[in-house]
Amino acid sequence: MNTRLQALRTLPTTSNAKKKSGFSLAELMVVIVIIGLLATLVVPKVIDSLKRAFVGKVKSDIMAINSALNDYAINNGGQFPDTLEELVTPDENGYSYLSNKSIPVDPWGMEYQYEPPFQGAPDARVFTLGKDGVQGGEGDNADISNIKLMGGEDQ
Repeated sequence: MNTRLQALRTLPTTSNAKKKSGFSLAELMVVIVIIGLLATLVVPKVIDSLKRAFVGKVKSDIMAINSALNDYAINNGGQFPDTLEELVTPDENGYSYLSNKSIPVDPWGMEYQYEPPFQGAPDARVFTLGKDGVQGGEGDNADISNIKLMGGEDQ
């Protein structure tokens, strides 16, 4: 009989079963705090990586456009195009200087700017005005040009 009583005592009662299922408020709060701490560590790094990726895309695009401009000038007796559109317009042989169907846009959705060479500025200038679209600025708002990328002084 003693063993029957011991067996009955070890069986979970319905009130004990209800208390043991699920998570306590304290456990949930600990998990939320840990997720919050991880987010504060990870999110800034992700944002920084995105900024660096944007700048990398700008540099790549500008140098590709610059190279296409130089190819165009070589094939046209030293004359640069009046607009960037001429780089994506196929010639009579179906060749275009940029493989894109249109001029690429910067990561902020704005078209790259172009200034053909003129007296006093022998190099073509390809640039973006940055995220704000206004001349000057720092960080995401900084102007980036092919002349700056090649170590020269921008006007």
